[in-house]
Amino acid sequence: MNTTNQPAVIVDPYSTGALYAETFRQRGVPVYAVISTPVPPDVYAASYRPDDFDQVFVFTGDNLEQLLSSLSALQPRCILPGTESGVELCDLLCQSLLPEYANDANLSSARRHKYLMAQAVAAAGLAVIPQICTDSVAVVERWLEEFALRGRDLVIKPPKSAGTDGVRCIRAGEDWRPYFKALVHTKNRLGLMNDEVLVQQYVTGHEFVVDTVSIAGHHTVTDICRYHKIDNGGNMAVYNAMEWISPSAPDNTALIAYAFGVLDALGIRHGAGHVELMLTPEGIRLIEIAARPHGGGQARYNRVATGDSQLDRLARYHCDGELPTQDFQLLRHLTVTFLVAREAGIVSNTAVLDRAQALSTHYTSVINIRDGDRVEKTKDLFSNLDLGYIVLCGPDAAAVERDFQTIKQLEQQLLITEFHDLTA
Repeated sequence: MNTTNQPAVIVDPYSTGALYAETFRQRGVPVYAVISTPVPPDVYAASYRPDDFDQVFVFTGDNLEQLLSSLSALQPRCILPGTESGVELCDLLCQSLLPEYANDANLSSARRHKYLMAQAVAAAGLAVIPQICTDSVAVVERWLEEFALRGRDLVIKPPKSAGTDGVRCIRAGEDWRPYFKALVHTKNRLGLMNDEVLVQQYVTGHEFVVDTVSIAGHHTVTDICRYHKIDNGGNMAVYNAMEWISPSAPDNTALIAYAFGVLDALGIRHGAGHVELMLTPEGIRLIEIAARPHGGGQARYNRVATGDSQLDRLARYHCDGELPTQDFQLLRHLTVTFLVAREAGIVSNTAVLDRAQALSTHYTSVINIRDGDRVEKTKDLFSNLDLGYIVLCGPDAAAVERDFQTIKQLEQQLLITEFHDLTA
């Protein structure tokens, strides 16, 4: 492995991707950033730390050749996406500058667009959830008739969003058209226009994420987590908890085999992968995949739970030539408990959450609300994180579960009162 001062380049170093800077610097490697828009999307702005990087390059949409020239002069050892918004630009840069680390160029759009993603996975012979992507109510009507889904539960979401933004469950008998019309031709929370809307059959089961690192087409697993989500007034993808799963859990073999098939179907040969799956009574189905690390700063807690992370595996490979192992271990039971606001208003009694620090499995609290703050009804992962979360960790899974239930009881003691705009 080259030991010169070649830098690592991170495209959109937001969310977990912001942690790449310290991960590479600990190995004596300079780190440069590329941002795909002049200003980070609002949902990522708080995690962006430009001072952590030797230099930040800005992609304006019309300066690709200049950007390629500047990066080529640096002779980077790797170019990696930090978060969802950087995946496509990272593909372009890798294909030109580091083709040995590039993923399949022909499938670049499918790695971001959820409909094209499912189409590619289905073409590879894996079962997927029935879906349609269009801007036309009439097209959806015909699709519902063709697949006998009229009057059934549905899911509506943007095709290129992140963090469960815009995901909504339409229950049987509920008119899906108003929400479809409200979503199409509007911008999502990444600032992208929803030119079309994805409509899916609603499936039930247990939801998991398989986090991976791939080197030259060899896939490895860094962790498997189970999502515990709740319906919050039609917002079906609200996180309640995320639980790290033992590598010996009975469903893991099937989940990993399906996840690796998805990686192959989408041409992901190098880098991090974040594969969200639903284990349904009919079998495993893809929710979606992201060709980047697990977000929300997950690497910090994955190190605690497993002793490793996607970021560390990639840094060890690009700095030391160390090939990642196939396996992962669970050193400690760990659960992230997300705060949920059942309604919008002015919050009070937030001090009750301080009691979590006395719990036997308390690891850390990230509480972003104080008395008098105006909070919005939780509708996606971004609004979960706006409120905060509490991490529980320990050797005893039952103790972690008891403390999780205690936190949820504390959460119910938060007071949210109706907001009145006195200036109106």
